[in-house]
Amino acid sequence: MNIHQALDWRYAVREFSPEKLDTRTVETLLDAARKSASSYGLQPYKLLVVESRRVRQALLAHSFGQQKVLECSHLIVFAAQTEIGDHTVDRYVDQFVKTRGVPASDIAGYVEHMKQALSGKTAAEKQAWAHQQAYIALGTLLTAAATMQIDSCPMTGFDHKAYDEVLGLPELGLESTAIVALGYRSVWDTTAQLPKVRFDYEDIVLSV
Repeated sequence: MNIHQALDWRYAVREFSPEKLDTRTVETLLDAARKSASSYGLQPYKLLVVESRRVRQALLAHSFGQQKVLECSHLIVFAAQTEIGDHTVDRYVDQFVKTRGVPASDIAGYVEHMKQALSGKTAAEKQAWAHQQAYIALGTLLTAAATMQIDSCPMTGFDHKAYDEVLGLPELGLESTAIVALGYRSVWDTTAQLPKVRFDYEDIVLSV
């Protein structure tokens, strides 16, 4: 299956089957999201795997009736960090030094550039930026799932503040961005066979 076949196959699942994804498959998808593109490589977000049925039941009450939150194999929450600043860059520098085995002084100018770029943003702009990075990772996960023929349904239609409270995200310095249900489509989900509705290439792609 090539990338276009995978994306045509993918759709936002309405109803999941009871079949569960194995641990290795889920870890592969999460690792794909970990490797996603991110501004400056800073990755200001976390991915939470909600395994507890009790917790999912609590979240269902804040999911605007989307039963798949409870019925999917795995529920993933993308959550953006709420405190963005010099420490965000310093964390990246530590990982850079560890990964490439070079002294931090080798990228001192770049580090200063990143810190200045972030400091020039308001608190609200920093938060919006962090959520944008989480969305990029979400897109990577959805594409990876499609290529593996794992079904998914991304959702932003939920009570974010209530989700944050149920999951204890404020204590972790996080706030919810989006959620994605993973699993296998139910044979009763008739929407799976419907043609994908997307605008034509010429309507989306502009040459300037």
